[in-house]
Amino acid sequence: MTAAFTFPGQGSQSVGMGKALAEAFPVARAVFEEVDAALGERLTAIIWDGPAETLQLTENAQPALMAVSIATLRVLESEAGFSVRGDAAFVAGHSLGEYSALAAAGSLTIADTARLLRTRGLAMQKAVPVGVGAMAALLGMDYDAAVAVAEEAAQGEVCQAANDNGGGQVVVSGNKAAVDRAVEIARAKGAKRAMLLPVSAPFHCKLMQPAADVMAEALSKVTIRAPASPLVSNVLAAPISDPDEIRRRLVEQVTGTVRWRESIAYMSAQGVTRFFEIGAGKVLSGLVKRIADGAVGIAVAGPADIAGAKDALAAAKAA
Repeated sequence: MTAAFTFPGQGSQSVGMGKALAEAFPVARAVFEEVDAALGERLTAIIWDGPAETLQLTENAQPALMAVSIATLRVLESEAGFSVRGDAAFVAGHSLGEYSALAAAGSLTIADTARLLRTRGLAMQKAVPVGVGAMAALLGMDYDAAVAVAEEAAQGEVCQAANDNGGGQVVVSGNKAAVDRAVEIARAKGAKRAMLLPVSAPFHCKLMQPAADVMAEALSKVTIRAPASPLVSNVLAAPISDPDEIRRRLVEQVTGTVRWRESIAYMSAQGVTRFFEIGAGKVLSGLVKRIADGAVGIAVAGPADIAGAKDALAAAKAA
């Protein structure tokens, strides 16, 4: 197969996402109902009706984005006659999207995934008091240059590369003063842009260790099965299938770098030419074009995208 299925991370959420799919397809609606039941609340009402500031809370955005991704996937399965096992060479997800990928591949149940992401969101928010940490995007710098900037800016505090997104886009994370220094250093070193991000906590850095500890405990209590297609791990940028390793890498992911550029490059080198972004937004599809020459990113987010995805899947199978 020349297709991989990717799943978006936090920041892709928007009020109303997934609603049209649920209205048009009972299999999509069933996913939202399952997530609501697992959490014991109507998260769906927040997803579809807002308010936006409530949806954007990490504890809500993470399970919400997973729900939309899996609902979209179920529609693809029913309408395009596709299965992850038969049609996806790999699955991968950006940060929380890694959990969506595991649910898509049957490694985690939807209910367990929803509860894990609620726990993860709460733990990540509580790990660092508001105002202590920050994140910044450094644009127009390659990964090694951004790492050097972070190391220079640390000065005894935490500042590290959190997301290597590709296309000269690296996000750094850590103590606010150190991240502020990183922005100034990056500008001085010729970054096209360097700017603080409107986030509530410094994700994917050592300051998140308390959240990693919470996730180690939570993950120890759920069943993880081998995925139907290999998961390209955020922290390894390489495929894994062993349940114990998946559990371990999910814990490492909380404090580790999301190696997205390398993950896409790896899959491309294995012959993947079509990357289907399953769920809200088009962020990952845009990054594909910057990372892998000749590869195509295909965003599947609503009813209007299903027919095109079906044709693209057929082409991938024929390749």
